Amino acid sequence: MQDEKTSLFEVVSEEVIETKEILSEVYDILKERGYNPTNQLVGYLISGDPGYISSYKNARNKIQTIDRTRIIEVLLENFQGKRK
Repeated sequence: MQDEKTSLFEVVSEEVIETKEILSEVYDILKERGYNPTNQLVGYLISGDPGYISSYKNARNKIQTIDRTRIIEVLLENFQGKRK
C-alpha cells in the first residue's frame, strides 16, 4: 500500500531570490565600508532615504531596485521560517 501522506514543497520565486541576493550583497558592501549594515538598512527601510546606503560599489542603486515593502516581506518570511 502507498504512503498516503501529503508531501509539501514550496516554490521560491525569482523575485524572492533576487531580493535576498541584493540584500546580502548590500549588507556585505556596507560591512566592508565599516558601517553597521543592520542600522543602515533599518534606517533606509523606515525612512525611505537612500542616503543611509553607501554608493560604494553601487550599493545604493542596487537596493533601490527593490521595493522597500518587498524587502520587509522577505525579511519577515525568512524570520518566520527560522522560527518553525
